[in-house]
Amino acid sequence: MSFFKNQFANVIEWQEFRDDMIFYKWHNREIKKGSKLIIRPGQDAIFLNNGKIEGVFKDEGEYDIESQIIPFLSTLKGFKFGFNSGMRVEVLFVNTKEFNVKWGTKNAINIPAPGLPGGMPIRANGTFNFKVNDYIALIDKIAGVKDQYLVEDVKIRITSILDQLLMKWISREGKDMFNLQSNSFEISKGIKEDLDMEIMENGMTISEFTIMSFSYPKEIQDMINKNASYGMVGNVDKYQEISMIDGMSSGKMSGGGTASDMAGMMMGMNIANQMLNKMNQNQHPESQHSPVQSQQQGEVQQKPNFCPNCGQKLT
Repeated sequence: MSFFKNQFANVIEWQEFRDDMIFYKWHNREIKKGSKLIIRPGQDAIFLNNGKIEGVFKDEGEYDIESQIIPFLSTLKGFKFGFNSGMRVEVLFVNTKEFNVKWGTKNAINIPAPGLPGGMPIRANGTFNFKVNDYIALIDKIAGVKDQYLVEDVKIRITSILDQLLMKWISREGKDMFNLQSNSFEISKGIKEDLDMEIMENGMTISEFTIMSFSYPKEIQDMINKNASYGMVGNVDKYQEISMIDGMSSGKMSGGGTASDMAGMMMGMNIANQMLNKMNQNQHPESQHSPVQSQQQGEVQQKPNFCPNCGQKLT
């Protein structure tokens, strides 16, 4: 008896489970008497008969098909195993976890911008999360014709329309093209809603969409950095002094011959003189006299001296 039992019984399980696999279909096999169903954590088992859902089992564990599964199947409750007969159904295993996917624009997207006929070329990257939430739609659109479905398949579909959605939500309401990061939350929210509508018909939902960063061409980024530097330095004279000092210390002014060396030395002397004058003014404010005091001192110095004995003028 044990020989026949081992010969006819089988185990229904997700074979070669992968974290990046959304569902796996166990089919084209006859379920014999004594067969077992194994559901692991993060899996749901769906019994299908002629493409229709017979029952959904979500609790992890090991189940006897005849005594624990068949009594709960919608149209197969009265099925009885015979000696040579089995039950032909398909079992769809669904990964119930939330998938996290990284995305990034492969090529620069030319966003329409005022004053730029060709648009502003930008790149972006971030992440999005999705999960299966509708088994009927999933079976109707995908699982009915595929034996398995991967996260990469969803990523390809999402990234194929992501460029258009980025253009739509960045251009909407006149976003500041040089400060897109401050508007990333609103842009992400709009894209999430559109993507959710796109994959909803396949039985999945976008639970989160995030833009991590925007990047511009090097010339545009250098211009943004310069504007930020000018804004951070309120005193233009001080900024020029710092720039010249940085240029001399970094050696950018060297290597141009005698004229370049002389120019650098003269600029350094001018800066040093300006700094010394400011230091003297701050340390000796009493050296500055009023015009009356200066005139009195001049009159005293110009008054001639005479000898008290002979009366002659002294030099």
